[in-house]
Amino acid sequence: MLNSVPAGRRLARRAVVSQAVATLLASLVCLAFGREAALGALVGGAAIAIGGGIAGAFTFSGGVGRAGAIFARLLLGTAAKWTLAIVALYVAIAVFAWPAVAVLAGMALAAVAPLLSASAVLGRA
Repeated sequence: MLNSVPAGRRLARRAVVSQAVATLLASLVCLAFGREAALGALVGGAAIAIGGGIAGAFTFSGGVGRAGAIFARLLLGTAAKWTLAIVALYVAIAVFAWPAVAVLAGMALAAVAPLLSASAVLGRA
């Protein structure tokens, strides 16, 4: 076994924290373009971060089990994550009419943040 369930949970938490930090930074940058842009970036990034937390919770909720059950939990968590992201995208752009570029920028930065934080951690090793 290469990784344990607690190590996976820690990694999922670290990913959500990095997504939250990236979301706050994106929102602060977008604040220069107005309140609506900052809110759009905040909602877009928060949807990805919260969805990542939900996906992690689904994936690691059952502990060690059969491969089929673990894969099903992974798929269910990923589906919940992207459903939340799509609903948030629709609500932010279509309902509240926040700038689409800001919403997408918040989502993109939150999605890339775990990759950047992992490369920074691995680069130090």
